[in-house]
Amino acid sequence: MVSLAAVETASAGAAVSVRSVSHGFDLESGPLPVLEDVRLDIRPGEFVAFLGPSGCGKSTLLRLVAGLDHPKQGEIRADGLPVAGPDPSRVVVFQDPTLYPWRTVWRNVALGLEARGLLRQESARVDAALRLVGLQDFAQAYPHQLSGGMAQRASLARALVNDPKILILDEPLGKLDSLTRLAMQTELIELWRRSGFTALLVTHDVEEAFFLAQRVIVFSPRPARILREFRNDAPYPRRRGDPALAEQRRAALAELGLDASW
Repeated sequence: MVSLAAVETASAGAAVSVRSVSHGFDLESGPLPVLEDVRLDIRPGEFVAFLGPSGCGKSTLLRLVAGLDHPKQGEIRADGLPVAGPDPSRVVVFQDPTLYPWRTVWRNVALGLEARGLLRQESARVDAALRLVGLQDFAQAYPHQLSGGMAQRASLARALVNDPKILILDEPLGKLDSLTRLAMQTELIELWRRSGFTALLVTHDVEEAFFLAQRVIVFSPRPARILREFRNDAPYPRRRGDPALAEQRRAALAELGLDASW
Protein backbone atom coordinates (compact mmCIF):
# COMPACT_ATOMS: atom_id res chain seq x y z
CA MET A 1 0.00 0.00 0.00
CA VAL A 2 1.19 3.52 -0.80
CA SER A 3 1.39 6.45 1.55
CA LEU A 4 -0.21 9.76 0.75
CA ALA A 5 3.33 11.07 1.16
CA ALA A 6 3.84 9.86 -2.40
CA VAL A 7 1.60 12.74 -3.46
CA GLU A 8 2.32 15.24 -0.73
CA THR A 9 4.34 14.95 2.45
CA ALA A 10 1.97 13.98 5.26
CA SER A 11 1.62 16.58 7.95
CA ALA A 12 2.51 15.83 11.55
CA GLY A 13 -0.33 15.60 14.02
CA ALA A 14 -1.58 18.58 15.95
CA ALA A 15 -1.45 19.16 19.69
CA VAL A 16 -4.85 19.36 21.41
CA SER A 17 -5.52 21.23 24.63
CA VAL A 18 -8.84 20.86 26.47
CA ARG A 19 -9.01 23.61 29.07
CA SER A 20 -11.57 23.28 31.87
CA VAL A 21 -14.34 22.30 29.47
CA SER A 22 -17.87 21.85 30.78
CA HIS A 23 -20.79 21.29 28.45
CA GLY A 24 -24.44 20.32 28.44
CA PHE A 25 -27.69 20.53 26.54
CA ASP A 26 -30.72 22.70 27.14
CA LEU A 27 -33.75 20.40 27.07
CA GLU A 28 -37.40 21.23 27.57
CA SER A 29 -37.19 19.54 30.95
CA GLY A 30 -34.17 21.68 31.90
CA PRO A 31 -30.38 21.69 31.49
CA LEU A 32 -28.62 18.34 31.03
CA PRO A 33 -24.94 18.50 32.06
CA VAL A 34 -22.72 16.24 29.95
CA LEU A 35 -19.08 17.20 30.60
CA GLU A 36 -17.68 18.59 33.84
CA ASP A 37 -14.36 20.46 34.03
CA VAL A 38 -12.47 18.24 31.58
CA ARG A 39 -8.78 19.12 31.36
CA LEU A 40 -6.57 17.28 28.91
CA ASP A 41 -3.42 17.83 26.85
CA ILE A 42 -2.65 15.61 23.87
CA ARG A 43 0.73 15.58 22.17
CA PRO A 44 1.11 15.91 18.37
CA GLY A 45 0.83 12.48 16.79
CA GLU A 46 -0.41 10.78 19.97
CA PHE A 47 -3.07 8.05 19.84
CA VAL A 48 -5.54 8.54 22.71
CA ALA A 49 -8.61 6.42 23.46
CA PHE A 50 -11.61 7.47 25.58
CA LEU A 51 -13.50 4.90 27.66
CA GLY A 52 -16.59 5.40 29.80
CA PRO A 53 -20.20 4.38 30.32
CA SER A 54 -22.57 4.69 27.39
CA GLY A 55 -23.96 8.21 27.13
CA CYS A 56 -21.45 9.76 29.52
CA GLY A 57 -20.25 12.42 27.06
CA LYS A 58 -17.29 10.91 25.20
CA SER A 59 -18.73 11.55 21.75
CA THR A 60 -19.75 15.04 22.82
CA LEU A 61 -16.11 15.78 23.64
CA LEU A 62 -15.06 14.59 20.18
CA ARG A 63 -17.65 16.89 18.58
CA LEU A 64 -16.21 19.80 20.54
CA VAL A 65 -12.66 18.97 19.42
CA ALA A 66 -13.91 18.73 15.83
CA GLY A 67 -15.52 22.17 16.12
CA LEU A 68 -19.01 20.81 15.42
CA ASP A 69 -20.23 22.25 18.74
CA HIS A 70 -18.91 24.89 21.13
CA PRO A 71 -18.35 24.26 24.85
CA LYS A 72 -20.56 26.07 27.34
CA GLN A 73 -17.49 26.73 29.47
CA GLY A 74 -13.78 26.42 28.86
CA GLU A 75 -11.83 26.27 25.62
CA ILE A 76 -10.33 23.79 23.19
CA ARG A 77 -7.20 24.60 21.21
CA ALA A 78 -5.50 22.81 18.33
CA ASP A 79 -1.83 23.69 17.89
CA GLY A 80 -2.42 26.66 20.18
CA LEU A 81 -5.31 28.13 18.19
CA PRO A 82 -8.89 28.17 19.52
CA VAL A 83 -11.20 25.66 17.86
CA ALA A 84 -13.93 27.96 16.54
CA GLY A 85 -15.59 25.64 14.00
CA PRO A 86 -15.00 22.73 11.62
CA ASP A 87 -11.73 22.63 9.71
CA PRO A 88 -10.27 20.19 7.13
CA SER A 89 -7.34 19.57 9.49
CA ARG A 90 -9.76 17.87 11.93
CA VAL A 91 -11.72 15.04 10.35
CA VAL A 92 -14.35 12.80 11.98
CA VAL A 93 -14.98 9.15 11.13
CA PHE A 94 -18.30 8.00 12.58
CA GLN A 95 -19.63 4.56 13.47
CA ASP A 96 -21.66 4.45 10.25
CA PRO A 97 -19.68 4.89 7.01
CA THR A 98 -22.20 7.53 5.73
CA LEU A 99 -21.23 7.01 2.10
CA TYR A 100 -23.45 8.52 -0.60
CA PRO A 101 -25.05 5.51 -2.34
CA TRP A 102 -25.29 7.24 -5.73
CA ARG A 103 -21.57 8.04 -5.85
CA THR A 104 -18.80 5.59 -6.61
CA VAL A 105 -16.18 4.84 -3.97
CA TRP A 106 -13.76 7.16 -5.81
CA ARG A 107 -16.32 9.98 -5.84
CA ASN A 108 -17.14 9.45 -2.16
CA VAL A 109 -13.47 9.68 -1.21
CA ALA A 110 -13.08 12.80 -3.39
CA LEU A 111 -15.83 14.73 -1.57
CA GLY A 112 -13.56 16.77 0.68
CA LEU A 113 -11.26 17.89 -2.12
CA GLU A 114 -14.26 18.60 -4.35
CA ALA A 115 -15.92 20.76 -1.69
CA ARG A 116 -12.72 22.77 -1.30
CA GLY A 117 -12.27 23.25 -5.05
CA LEU A 118 -9.06 21.20 -5.11
CA LEU A 119 -10.13 18.05 -6.90
CA ARG A 120 -8.89 18.93 -10.38
CA GLN A 121 -5.31 19.67 -9.30
CA GLU A 122 -5.11 17.07 -6.52
CA SER A 123 -7.10 14.11 -7.88
CA ALA A 124 -4.04 11.89 -7.47
CA ARG A 125 -4.61 12.14 -3.72
CA VAL A 126 -7.85 10.18 -4.11
CA ASP A 127 -6.03 7.32 -5.82
CA ALA A 128 -3.32 7.39 -3.16
CA ALA A 129 -5.88 7.31 -0.34
CA LEU A 130 -7.63 4.31 -1.91
CA ARG A 131 -4.31 2.48 -2.23
CA LEU A 132 -3.54 3.33 1.38
CA VAL A 133 -6.65 1.50 2.60
CA GLY A 134 -6.47 -1.28 0.01
CA LEU A 135 -9.51 -0.27 -2.06
CA GLN A 136 -7.81 0.68 -5.32
CA ASP A 137 -9.61 -2.15 -7.14
CA PHE A 138 -13.01 -0.90 -5.92
CA ALA A 139 -12.66 2.73 -7.00
CA GLN A 140 -15.59 2.46 -9.42
CA ALA A 141 -17.76 0.28 -7.16
CA TYR A 142 -20.80 1.65 -5.35
CA PRO A 143 -21.33 1.47 -1.57
CA HIS A 144 -23.91 -1.33 -1.80
CA GLN A 145 -21.24 -3.50 -3.43
CA LEU A 146 -18.91 -3.23 -0.41
CA SER A 147 -18.76 -5.26 2.77
CA GLY A 148 -19.07 -3.44 6.11
CA GLY A 149 -15.31 -3.40 6.60
CA MET A 150 -14.68 -2.14 3.08
CA ALA A 151 -17.24 0.64 3.52
CA GLN A 152 -15.47 1.75 6.70
CA ARG A 153 -12.14 1.69 4.85
CA ALA A 154 -13.71 3.98 2.26
CA SER A 155 -14.72 6.35 5.08
CA LEU A 156 -11.14 6.30 6.37
CA ALA A 157 -9.84 7.05 2.88
CA ARG A 158 -12.28 9.97 2.61
CA ALA A 159 -10.82 11.31 5.87
CA LEU A 160 -7.18 10.67 4.99
CA VAL A 161 -7.40 12.32 1.56
CA ASN A 162 -7.60 15.65 3.40
CA ASP A 163 -4.26 14.94 5.12
CA PRO A 164 -5.75 15.64 8.59
CA LYS A 165 -3.66 16.69 11.53
CA ILE A 166 -6.30 15.22 13.87
CA LEU A 167 -8.32 12.10 13.04
CA ILE A 168 -11.38 11.86 15.29
CA LEU A 169 -12.78 8.33 15.52
CA ASP A 170 -16.24 7.96 17.05
CA GLU A 171 -16.68 4.19 17.47
CA PRO A 172 -15.65 3.61 13.84
CA LEU A 173 -15.47 -0.18 14.26
CA GLY A 174 -18.49 -0.61 16.51
CA LYS A 175 -20.83 -2.18 13.95
CA LEU A 176 -18.36 -4.56 12.32
CA ASP A 177 -18.32 -8.31 12.92
CA SER A 178 -15.65 -9.48 15.35
CA LEU A 179 -13.16 -10.81 12.79
CA THR A 180 -13.41 -7.73 10.57
CA ARG A 181 -13.07 -5.53 13.63
CA LEU A 182 -9.83 -7.22 14.69
CA ALA A 183 -8.40 -6.83 11.18
CA MET A 184 -9.46 -3.18 10.99
CA GLN A 185 -7.80 -2.44 14.34
CA THR A 186 -4.47 -3.57 12.94
CA GLU A 187 -5.04 -1.59 9.73
CA LEU A 188 -5.92 1.52 11.71
CA ILE A 189 -2.67 1.30 13.66
CA GLU A 190 -0.71 1.00 10.42
CA LEU A 191 -2.49 4.01 8.92
CA TRP A 192 -1.74 6.07 12.02
CA ARG A 193 1.92 5.03 12.20
CA ARG A 194 2.38 5.73 8.48
CA SER A 195 0.60 9.09 8.36
CA GLY A 196 1.54 10.66 11.70
CA PHE A 197 -1.82 12.25 12.55
CA THR A 198 -3.10 12.70 16.09
CA ALA A 199 -5.78 10.06 16.72
CA LEU A 200 -8.67 10.44 19.19
CA LEU A 201 -10.82 7.33 19.58
CA VAL A 202 -14.09 6.76 21.44
CA THR A 203 -14.76 3.07 22.04
CA HIS A 204 -16.70 0.87 24.44
CA ASP A 205 -14.28 -1.99 23.83
CA VAL A 206 -11.67 -1.95 26.61
CA GLU A 207 -9.39 -4.42 24.80
CA GLU A 208 -9.56 -2.31 21.64
CA ALA A 209 -8.59 0.83 23.56
CA PHE A 210 -5.44 -0.73 25.01
CA PHE A 211 -4.51 -2.54 21.81
CA LEU A 212 -4.62 0.69 19.79
CA ALA A 213 -3.81 3.64 22.02
CA GLN A 214 -0.76 5.08 23.72
CA ARG A 215 -2.97 6.60 26.39
CA VAL A 216 -6.41 5.58 27.62
CA ILE A 217 -8.66 8.10 29.40
CA VAL A 218 -11.43 6.67 31.60
CA PHE A 219 -14.47 8.89 32.17
CA SER A 220 -17.08 8.81 34.91
CA PRO A 221 -20.83 8.52 34.28
CA ARG A 222 -22.50 11.72 33.05
CA PRO A 223 -21.54 14.44 33.54
CA ALA A 224 -18.20 13.03 32.44
CA ARG A 225 -15.12 13.72 34.51
CA ILE A 226 -11.73 12.12 34.00
CA LEU A 227 -11.41 9.29 36.52
CA ARG A 228 -8.01 7.99 35.49
CA GLU A 229 -5.42 8.02 32.73
CA PHE A 230 -3.48 4.94 31.68
CA ARG A 231 -0.23 5.35 29.78
CA ASN A 232 0.38 2.42 27.48
CA ASP A 233 4.05 2.12 26.52
CA ALA A 234 3.78 -1.31 24.90
CA PRO A 235 5.64 -1.23 21.57
CA TYR A 236 3.96 -1.76 18.21
CA PRO A 237 3.06 -4.23 16.79
CA ARG A 238 1.26 -5.33 19.94
CA ARG A 239 0.14 -8.78 21.03
CA ARG A 240 -3.40 -9.09 22.33
CA GLY A 241 -2.31 -11.68 24.89
CA ASP A 242 0.36 -9.42 26.44
CA PRO A 243 0.02 -9.82 30.25
CA ALA A 244 0.78 -6.10 30.76
CA LEU A 245 -2.14 -5.12 28.50
CA ALA A 246 -4.39 -7.59 30.31
CA GLU A 247 -3.53 -6.01 33.65
CA GLN A 248 -4.27 -2.52 32.33
CA ARG A 249 -7.61 -3.75 30.98
CA ARG A 250 -8.46 -5.17 34.39
CA ALA A 251 -7.55 -1.89 36.10
CA ALA A 252 -9.66 0.11 33.64
CA LEU A 253 -12.63 -2.20 34.16
CA ALA A 254 -12.19 -1.73 37.91
CA GLU A 255 -12.53 2.03 37.45
CA LEU A 256 -15.78 1.35 35.61
CA GLY A 257 -17.00 -1.12 38.24
CA LEU A 258 -16.88 -4.03 35.80
CA ASP A 259 -13.93 -6.09 37.04
CA ALA A 260 -15.84 -8.71 39.06
CA SER A 261 -15.45 -11.36 36.36
CA TRP A 262 -11.73 -10.70 35.76
